[in-house]
Amino acid sequence: MRWQKDLLIILSKREDKKIALAVDTSTTDYPTDTISNIVKLVQELKPETQMILADYKIREVTTTEKNDIQYFTHGKSSYTEVLEWADENNIDTLFYITDVTGYVLDDMEINYELFWLIPGGFSPKVPFGKKLLIK
Repeated sequence: MRWQKDLLIILSKREDKKIALAVDTSTTDYPTDTISNIVKLVQELKPETQMILADYKIREVTTTEKNDIQYFTHGKSSYTEVLEWADENNIDTLFYITDVTGYVLDDMEINYELFWLIPGGFSPKVPFGKKLLIK
């Protein structure tokens, strides 16, 4: 799969950076097995990576070693709290697995690199940062 190679390249170029992985847990509409594969890939390359599980709020901050992600079905998501968390924790690069249908403040500024990892085969517009389609 092309996305795996792309993500591998992106991660390998950031081996000396502090990264975090956020997972949008507001829905199960996208393939959760694909999300698990992304988490495993990140964990293999950077085992110390913090993982943020969030929907309309941060549910848990853990590591990529966690393998039982709880998803909710309300479909409500806000990215603001996670983006602020990344800034407060001096994250260099944040990877956010989401369908990009959630809320983010219009005037939000980020001071780190952000990659939206978008599963499911569609290509929504991202508010800022870069997107990587996961098909």
